[in-house]
Amino acid sequence: MKTYALGIDVGSTTVKTVVCDENGKILHSAYQRHYSKVKETVAEQLHVIADQFPDAAFRTAMAGSAGLGLANAANIPFVQEVHAAFLAVKALYPHADAVIELGGEDAKIIFLTGGVEQRMNGSCAGGTGAFIDQMATLLGITVQELDEASLKAQRTYPIASRCGVFAKSDIQPLLNQGASREDVAASIFRAVVDQTVAGLAQGREIKGNVLFLGGPLSFQKGLRKAFVDTLHLSEEQALFPEEAPVFVALGSALYADKSQDTALTAAELVDMVEKAQAASDVITGERLFASKEEYAKFVERHKHCDLSYADLRTYEGDAYLGIDSGSTTTKLVLVTEDGRLLFSHYASNEGQPLDRIATKLRQIYQDKNPKLNIRASAVTGYGEDLIKAGLSVDYGIVETVAHFKAASFFCPDVDFIIDIGGQDIKCFKIKNSAIDSIMLNEACSSGCGSFIQTFAMALGYDIAEFSQMGLFAERPVELGSRCTVFMNSSVKQAQKDGATVEDISAGLSASIIKNAIYKVIRAKSVDELGKNIVVQGGTFLNDAILRCFELVSHRDV
Repeated sequence: MKTYALGIDVGSTTVKTVVCDENGKILHSAYQRHYSKVKETVAEQLHVIADQFPDAAFRTAMAGSAGLGLANAANIPFVQEVHAAFLAVKALYPHADAVIELGGEDAKIIFLTGGVEQRMNGSCAGGTGAFIDQMATLLGITVQELDEASLKAQRTYPIASRCGVFAKSDIQPLLNQGASREDVAASIFRAVVDQTVAGLAQGREIKGNVLFLGGPLSFQKGLRKAFVDTLHLSEEQALFPEEAPVFVALGSALYADKSQDTALTAAELVDMVEKAQAASDVITGERLFASKEEYAKFVERHKHCDLSYADLRTYEGDAYLGIDSGSTTTKLVLVTEDGRLLFSHYASNEGQPLDRIATKLRQIYQDKNPKLNIRASAVTGYGEDLIKAGLSVDYGIVETVAHFKAASFFCPDVDFIIDIGGQDIKCFKIKNSAIDSIMLNEACSSGCGSFIQTFAMALGYDIAEFSQMGLFAERPVELGSRCTVFMNSSVKQAQKDGATVEDISAGLSASIIKNAIYKVIRAKSVDELGKNIVVQGGTFLNDAILRCFELVSHRDV
């Protein structure tokens, strides 16, 4: 029976496998996103290897940020990924002076000359593949489209890449102020470079022959260009190997070939992986709904807040236009003098708020009764200045006042308002029919709408489907109320410990509420919230999040 070396790299977002012979020649390689189904994806790739090498045995090693738990559970030797990359570099590119690798959630620099030194990011995933995924999601395009757009850029803007949270706060105003997607795309890649150089090199010069590894640097030409331009590398100095996406897997195979005596067939490895049971440290919380009947009663109870409607085509008289140009969404309503709804629109602004609102206004004027008169208009939100200037809107209103006016319409005795939007959380305490105090999230937008939307997209679901999945979860995962970056790690760990997507969906919903109450409001107990609570913001359209707020606050809202 022929014996080969097999390396498996289980990263935060992908699984890579490499089979090589005794000379280190690659006979087979694969690169596949696992969408959190780590064990299933590894088993799937091993099945392919079993079919391709039916009469072979493999000396095997596993690496990667999501590989340690599986390797231990399946009794497969594990090698640290930086060491695996180092072995592959020395074997294939001995003339390299430095290595830069970007993965899904990690970044590494290895200095090979002038003193060998290995550096890796800690618990922050800023400036990595996951960061780029988040930015593409924010722009409403694929990563490939982001890459293509960056190559057409005319200029770049300063954008934070410490994590996706801060970057969104930089990018959204740029989009709202008319910056082109092409320029923003190039700025995102430049931010990744700045984060890598500043955060990992930390003053040590990156020079000579630089080897670039990892999926993002393999597939994104704009990111490559940003690194080469920033580091002032010549064409000969910038090394982009064909094996870059699977380099750590190759290093794992080389490690296995030198250190392992035992060789197993692919079928035996499949059996070990499929039977692997990781020790579970998952802490679970309270179920959102015990039955569909309980959920039906919940939905019925909240229907009493619905507005009454009037027909746009037949209504005669004065009407009033309200626009909320938010960080990620555009909201527009037209109401009668007595508060009936003639027209409403709620959708992502896709980075073009002015165009989206102008399109809806044209629709209103096309459909409305000629005897309907739009007496006045007002705008609020992130894009207030742009929309007011671009469409000659009558009034610009501070968001807090708009929130209070709307809450008072539905609940005259309101004493507490919480609004969770795409990137911000706002809380207001009301006393004597006036706003008494205001609490806002600061530099971090963890726990906002875009937070859970980004997780949904990363797991391969749209937000509507993802939010529904958590309603009847058996064991909602306790993920705490930490920032997005650390929450990524919590979610990955929960997945490795066997939590289902349903459990994670419910857990993320609870985390958003706990973040709002204990991090933004800084409440010592839920008793500080008030008795008559009105919730606002598109995030509360998610029934799981609304239910979590009621469970945590012990109040019907």
